[in-house]
Amino acid sequence: MKVSNEGLRMIKHHEGVRLRPYKDCIGLYTVGVGHLIGNGKTLPTEWNRSFTIGEIDSLLRQDLVRFEKSVARLCPVPLTQGQFDSLCSFAFNCGAGRLQSSTLRQKVLRGDIQGAADEFLKYTKAGGKVFKGLVTRRNDERALFLKGIE
Repeated sequence: MKVSNEGLRMIKHHEGVRLRPYKDCIGLYTVGVGHLIGNGKTLPTEWNRSFTIGEIDSLLRQDLVRFEKSVARLCPVPLTQGQFDSLCSFAFNCGAGRLQSSTLRQKVLRGDIQGAADEFLKYTKAGGKVFKGLVTRRNDERALFLKGIE
């Protein structure tokens, strides 16, 4: 499976889109939807420009491949497109390792769809604090996970 256009829109909405390279919160050069430029320590001349939305979407699609593969490997059960998209969004934001060790994944594997959906809401903290943006994102991921089921 691949992340759908609806999934892409949600990820872009929550991650934010930057058309020009910038230094992220830990000082690495990135562009688009958090795409790391090279090793992130320097900004090559050819990357020091404005990017089109098409180029940003292409970079995001490339970056999502590893998360799509991770979700497919970690959740080898039938998934709806919404479930796949929301799990990829979660992995993109929290990391595939977090998905691997999560109760969210365990419930997906057991077929406990409602229970799995509710697990998204447990991942709203960063640095021990609840963030409104993460609450909103997890609610959106939960809703997409349940789309067409409830």
